[in-house]
Amino acid sequence: MTEDQLDRIDRNILAALARDGRLSMAELGQKVGLSKTPVQARVRRLERDGYIRGYAAIIDRERMGEGHVAFVQVKLLDTRSAALEAFNKAALAVPEIEQCHMIASSFDYLLKVRTKDIAAYRRVLGERISALPHVAQTSTYVAMETVKDR
Repeated sequence: MTEDQLDRIDRNILAALARDGRLSMAELGQKVGLSKTPVQARVRRLERDGYIRGYAAIIDRERMGEGHVAFVQVKLLDTRSAALEAFNKAALAVPEIEQCHMIASSFDYLLKVRTKDIAAYRRVLGERISALPHVAQTSTYVAMETVKDR
């Protein structure tokens, strides 16, 4: 199924679940105008086809002691496929890297890094991020406040 094959009800199901992944099938059906059985079949199809990749709790990272957020621009020495694959694989293994995006810009990657505080971030930057394969340069931007986090 392609994005073009999603109808209004499928899109409404996805929007409702994105807002609250804990909705029961009956509640979801009420929101989108279907009974429980057909909405359940649609959800299963959306899961099977990869539109719904999973369900997760939204954790308060501040309360978990992971309130420090930094965004890191990474420039690589080498951007051939093997170097990119090596960087990607190594970045996946660093638990403090919450997000890793390849960017079309003057730098190659943008990382979202979450740690306890600036001292912990400094250690992660020096010991892990700078040691990732093919890293030539990093630039850090520290978030002062999260205004929207969806």
